Amino acid sequence: MELKYTSKINKIRTFALSLVFIGIIIMYLGLYFKASFLVMTIFMLIGFLATLSSAAVYIWIGMLSTKAVQVECPNCHKVTKVLGRVDACMFCKQPLTLDPSLEGVEFDEKYNHKKKSTDEEN
Repeated sequence: MELKYTSKINKIRTFALSLVFIGIIIMYLGLYFKASFLVMTIFMLIGFLATLSSAAVYIWIGMLSTKAVQVECPNCHKVTKVLGRVDACMFCKQPLTLDPSLEGVEFDEKYNHKKKSTDEEN
């Protein structure tokens, strides 16, 4: 079974889109509590906050996307954006890296996390 990787930018955009739908569903559930104004208001506020937070995530990923490095994918030859040391093409899901030491190495998103030094100097 072949693993399909997705671009970090696309993952965050998908999360923001899901926040919109989750917020709308929560607000819709609040309509079932019309008898209790307080409960309905709480559901509406939580749903509104989820929808509002999706806007914040979209703004954040938009700003992050403008700073991402643009590279041409060697597989589909389209220009894509890379965040971190390893990422995937936004179009064909090809694993990409900007670190020459990781070329030819099995793709793993753990390469984006900073390693904690075990030999910390005091």
